[in-house]
Amino acid sequence: MEYWGSGCYSTADRALVGRWLDSEVGEEMIEVMLLSCTAGIGACGAGDPPVQVTPDIAAEPPRITVFHNAVVHTLDADGSTHEAIAVRDGAIIAVGTNRQALKAAVAAGGGQQPEMTDLDGRTVLPGFHDSHTHILEASSPLVNCALSFTGGPQAQTFRLRACANRPSVTGWVAGFGWDFTTFIESGQNPLAAIDSAIDSMPAVMLEATSHATWVNSVALALLGIDEDTPDPEGGIIGRDSNGAPNGLLIDNAGDLAWEVALARTPQVDEQTYEGLLFGLARLARNGITSIADARVYWTRGYHEAYLRAEQEKLLTARVVMGLWAYPQLEDETQLATLTGLYSNDPNRLVRASQVKVYSDGITQNTTARTLDPYIIDYGFDTPFGLNYFSEDRLTTYIETLEKVGFDFHIHAIGAGGVNEALNAIERSGLSNPGLGDRRHRLTHVESVDPDDLPRFAALDVIADVQLAGAFTAPDAIEAEQQLFLGADIDALALPVRSLVDAGAMLTLSSDFDVSSMNPFVGIHNAVNRSRESLSLDEALRAYTINAAYLMRQEDRTGSLELGKRADFIVVDQDPYTVNPAQLRNIRVLLTVFDGAEVYRSNDF
Repeated sequence: MEYWGSGCYSTADRALVGRWLDSEVGEEMIEVMLLSCTAGIGACGAGDPPVQVTPDIAAEPPRITVFHNAVVHTLDADGSTHEAIAVRDGAIIAVGTNRQALKAAVAAGGGQQPEMTDLDGRTVLPGFHDSHTHILEASSPLVNCALSFTGGPQAQTFRLRACANRPSVTGWVAGFGWDFTTFIESGQNPLAAIDSAIDSMPAVMLEATSHATWVNSVALALLGIDEDTPDPEGGIIGRDSNGAPNGLLIDNAGDLAWEVALARTPQVDEQTYEGLLFGLARLARNGITSIADARVYWTRGYHEAYLRAEQEKLLTARVVMGLWAYPQLEDETQLATLTGLYSNDPNRLVRASQVKVYSDGITQNTTARTLDPYIIDYGFDTPFGLNYFSEDRLTTYIETLEKVGFDFHIHAIGAGGVNEALNAIERSGLSNPGLGDRRHRLTHVESVDPDDLPRFAALDVIADVQLAGAFTAPDAIEAEQQLFLGADIDALALPVRSLVDAGAMLTLSSDFDVSSMNPFVGIHNAVNRSRESLSLDEALRAYTINAAYLMRQEDRTGSLELGKRADFIVVDQDPYTVNPAQLRNIRVLLTVFDGAEVYRSNDF
């Protein structure tokens, strides 16, 4: 095998780098080439023969790229900013000046010419981590009927009739997007409305927050739900004044319907996989290079879709799967199954190292667990909300599975749900005192009792908050709390500032597709809130290095530092210099994952 690997270049070789001659980095490139000659890295001369490399030591040359002429915000501990990054086979080998990055690149390649990418003054940031997303669910082609968020049941019928012509491969008509409060306030009969549009096949429609499901009579019959069916664990069957099901299935009652509607078949598995690949492309466009999937339904094979993408080398993001804990399953069997699914090899792109469990529901349904009774009564007999998992049961799951290695991703919206989840983590810690580094987190934390704020830091519990949706301003959340709980409640609404000031580790995430996937929307809202706001640096770290810590990969990614994997983005404006009111308008131009380009804007 012949290989031009001497690292020495004659005057004629300068033609190879002619495109750099008019730039500072071009001059540096030639200087480094000449330095490599004088340093004895090989023989020099225009007529030198190629170096002979024996087959046993021959190898593909490393891929080395220098991204230069940039503003590189590393988000390292010092918050340093540099000009360039050098990458060798997916790893960062230098972050510094143009000259430093170039010299490191040439040295790492034994003198071979690196690829050069001129960023022309653009800004580089670490790749975003979305530590709470439902990208696989939200991208599924199995759910293809889009309803209106603003209309009541009767207003949806024209959309439903159109959707009846395109059932999924399951034979169910499946959709999403209606609003629970609008339905309740309309006073209309949900079952009569959906039956008038779809009466010959089962129909199942997910509410916009995913905490309620609207079904027709055919679906109710297939599910075996009638006036004598008791409410399931963590769920409520909506009923009319006579006690008959009214087509609304609240919280886990709706989840049970989806288990049937999306039951696994080879065709369903294939469409699930196609949805995942589509979702990965959406992530790349938004600069997201790591995710924690917040609801991996293992009975539906979602974990296998991720593993297949990894095997087929189609993943463009690092993935931590949050295996779903089903309220309706028997504990001994479920705990054993989850234990068998655990994986946490840091060298792999997919890990099954988190368990996703719901403590409570949501405020709009009066199912979020509260410390104060609801003043609105939907007839659900939930004056303080409900539990998917009680505090005692949650404690048992944490005690058992954290010894396996699992971190817990606990949905807790109401102040009561937050309190009970913190109690469960505290109790399990007392039972497992030798475990050390625990990284459990509560997600949403929309309402927090002031007495619970310091417990996050004391128990090493991460607060994972979503600020990219419609209800991001404190007055909006407070208005909702006052509407459902009264004006005298003490709990704080989305208290991100108070949590940080109390010493809590904070992450920001999307909860896509309940909220916008775009991290810059969440960052914009975090910085521009009238109260409980964050600094820009705090918000950026909450989407990068803090979330990398949550995913136990802060030593590999989350900041741009020597030895870490090259996960980064190029954006069209510098968030540190742009008007804060324009943060949401920053666009991703290039996404690099593990050193490889996975998205490039047409404008780049």
